[in-house]
Amino acid sequence: MKNLLLIFLCVLCSYTQAQEIQWMSMNEALEAQKKEPKKIFMDVYTNWCGPCKLLDKRTFHNKDVVSYVNKHYYAVKFNAEGTEEVKYNDFTYTNPNYKPDRKGRNSQHFFANALKITGYPSMVFFDEKANLIAPVVGYKTPQQLEIYLKMIYNNDYKKLTTSEAWQKYEKSFVSTFTN
Repeated sequence: MKNLLLIFLCVLCSYTQAQEIQWMSMNEALEAQKKEPKKIFMDVYTNWCGPCKLLDKRTFHNKDVVSYVNKHYYAVKFNAEGTEEVKYNDFTYTNPNYKPDRKGRNSQHFFANALKITGYPSMVFFDEKANLIAPVVGYKTPQQLEIYLKMIYNNDYKKLTTSEAWQKYEKSFVSTFTN
C-alpha cells in the first residue's frame, strides 16, 4: 500500500511540475547555455506590479505556454527591483540602492537598467550565446505571447527589419495556443 501511495505521489508531482514553467536564475541559464545552447526567455517583474501577477497567473500557467517555453527556452524569472547578483558579459550587476524596509517600489536593479527595461512586466529574449535580442513590454495573453515565442525561437525576427515586414508577419501568423 505504501508503494502504491508513493507511486501515486510521484506521478502527481511530475504532472504538476509539467504544468509549470521551469524557472531558473539568469546565472543558472547562462551556465546551462554553456552545456546545451538554447535561447533564454526572461520574465522581468516587480513585487508590486499587478499586471506582472496577472501574467504569472493567466499566461505563465497556460499549458501551451508552459510546454513551449520549457521545450525551447531556458526560462528566467528576474525581479527588477531585487538583490540577485547577475554575472553577464564579464560584469556583475547588483542593486546597491535597494532598501529592504521600503514598501512598494524600490530601486531598479542595474541589470534591468542595462537591458533598458522601461515598464513591467517585460519579457526579454536572448539568443543561444546570451546576446540580447529584444524586450517585449506589457501584459500578454497566451495568444499574444505566442507570436513572440515562435518568431524568436524560429529566428524569424532576423528577417523582420521594417515595420511593414512585422505587420505582414503578424497578419499572417496563425495562433495554435488555447486559452
